[in-house]
Amino acid sequence: MNNGAASGPVVEACGLRRTYPGVSGTELHILRGLDLALDPGEAVAIVGASGSGKSTLLHLLGVLDRPTAGSVRIGGVDTAALDDESAAALRNRRIGFVFQFHHLLQDFTALENVMMPALVQGQSPAGAKTAAATLLDQVGLGDRVGHKPSELSGGEQQRVAVARALVNRPLVVLADEPTGNLDVHTSTHVQEVLFDLRDRYGVALVVVTHNRELASRAGRILRLNEGVLEDV
Repeated sequence: MNNGAASGPVVEACGLRRTYPGVSGTELHILRGLDLALDPGEAVAIVGASGSGKSTLLHLLGVLDRPTAGSVRIGGVDTAALDDESAAALRNRRIGFVFQFHHLLQDFTALENVMMPALVQGQSPAGAKTAAATLLDQVGLGDRVGHKPSELSGGEQQRVAVARALVNRPLVVLADEPTGNLDVHTSTHVQEVLFDLRDRYGVALVVVTHNRELASRAGRILRLNEGVLEDV
């Protein structure tokens, strides 16, 4: 179960808009008044054409970027009211991230990589080590805790990234093409790990993907089309 999970939606985006400056003073409208609510433990897959704004949406939900208009609430907290330091603390405590490329720290072991968010949150080294070791065992890497990323396969590195995303027991995990850099067999294994941990810990999950098999595992599939989400 999540640590301090809020009642009601764990993620709520209302009227979300994101524009960027275009050429000749025009504006590029990427998101156009988008709404999304995600309940505890719910899994949603977001599909759509390349360049439709899927990664932009994840960045807004993950408080890595700010919307042009509209609001994002995580666990009932209005992220617009947060300064940069408070936003970073919320990201580390309440949101887990899994990207297409794992972004592991190359000079650190698998165990140390998974421990890092817990240490940043203020957990004791002993507590962070225990939590990280448990998760690595759950993703099938209990015998690889002392290996650095260069000593792990691509699939193993991505499983380390999944474990890292869960170490602080977040409310939601945001996954951007988490299997996009893997072969079919390895992709299926990582999918199973991701959804197994989602079920085990009751964390909500948003997956952006072109992979139909991965999307089909979610309880809800939404298509991002012309800046808004549509049911598939």
